[in-house]
Amino acid sequence: MIVRVTLFALCAIVIAAPAAGAAPARFQIVQPGITAAPRASRDAADPLVPEEWWRADVHVDTLTPPGPGVPVSIVDSGVEFTHPEFVGRPDFTALNNQEPAPIGGVHGTAVASVVGASVNGIGVVGIYPTAVMRSYDASLGDGTRLPATDIAAGILTAARAGRSVINLSLGSNQPDDLIDGAIAEAVRLGSLVVAASGNSGQEGNPPSYPADDPHVLTVAATDESDQVAPFSSQSQSVDIAAPGVDIPVATALDNSWALEDGTSFSSPLVAGAAAWLWTVRPDLDASQVAEILRESARDVGPPGFDTATGYGILDLTAALAAPTPQADSAEPNDDIQSAATVTTRSTPSGTTSGRVALYEDPRDVLRVWLPAKKRLTVTATSAPGVALALYQSSLTPVSRLASSTRTGANTVLSFTNRGVGRAAFLVVTPARGVRSSTYTASLSTK
Repeated sequence: MIVRVTLFALCAIVIAAPAAGAAPARFQIVQPGITAAPRASRDAADPLVPEEWWRADVHVDTLTPPGPGVPVSIVDSGVEFTHPEFVGRPDFTALNNQEPAPIGGVHGTAVASVVGASVNGIGVVGIYPTAVMRSYDASLGDGTRLPATDIAAGILTAARAGRSVINLSLGSNQPDDLIDGAIAEAVRLGSLVVAASGNSGQEGNPPSYPADDPHVLTVAATDESDQVAPFSSQSQSVDIAAPGVDIPVATALDNSWALEDGTSFSSPLVAGAAAWLWTVRPDLDASQVAEILRESARDVGPPGFDTATGYGILDLTAALAAPTPQADSAEPNDDIQSAATVTTRSTPSGTTSGRVALYEDPRDVLRVWLPAKKRLTVTATSAPGVALALYQSSLTPVSRLASSTRTGANTVLSFTNRGVGRAAFLVVTPARGVRSSTYTASLSTK
């Protein structure tokens, strides 16, 4: 079966769904070019800056970027490093061999220019023009087909090179275990993964992966009137929106520039902003960077969260001034295999904190110790509220030992272990009706 979805630069991503035992799905990119027209005021010297209306919209036009810092890793179709926008640009490296011919590199080159085209007197200026950038070419020889195996390899290569913001302007309507595993490893190693929500808003909003995966900051597209773009995919997984209509980009087709639409370009705006924020506030962890971007977003549409724009439109000025949210550095701890240890035989009491979110991080799994013949009490202080459950050996109803009877700002779970000392698993989830909550849990035995 061939499934066609529109993602990124209003380009067609063709995914061949594999049969059992067949090769992994392939992602195919086809991108049109459009001629740009003059627009608004400039805040940098490059000639196409007046057309970059998005600069004022995300409140970057009055800011001075920091120097090089946390990298942005672009896993895409490769970059044409000979484009005038990138020739001689410092701090831009290839993580693997880039194969842009004959039309490969068009999409990756455009995405890279939105992130970090420098102030060099030509073309456009990216949101973080002094960013450290890295490109992994996940395409085949013609540059238009992206196998899931290569996408996963790109994510892992980027993550293992050190923490970075990893941009994924790509997707499929089917999840892929290799990509999911690579994202989990990237999160474990401290990177932030940013993905485009997809361009299927006029096609029924089918699922889009990795945008719909947990631990991914998912970005929708808006226009110059701060309205959600009609093509922008809507879902419960959307975290934030950014401009994605009439975006001037570098094109590798003829080493010039073009005007493009798509969540492909909303995503790198957020990725570049995240790297800027992380560079000037290096003590943040990846989850805090993502949470600041959500909390500081400029709300549009219905008050609060909505499936079209998430928590609102990217506002870099507000993000830089936002307070530091609670850390959630133990991620990913979503199952028994990745459970974070809180108490042990030698230390049967302890405290932990974190954040859970219905779609982004639906549960935290914590390994705890149940001393023989003693009672474990867990008290969770949260905002707005969490639920607690204790499991013996698997996260199934038959293995459940206890659960909190009431949830809210102060939630309590108690369990008396009448047998020998043993390990168990405490699961923290958002309380019923709560979308996202922070918590601090104290564990004691007596």
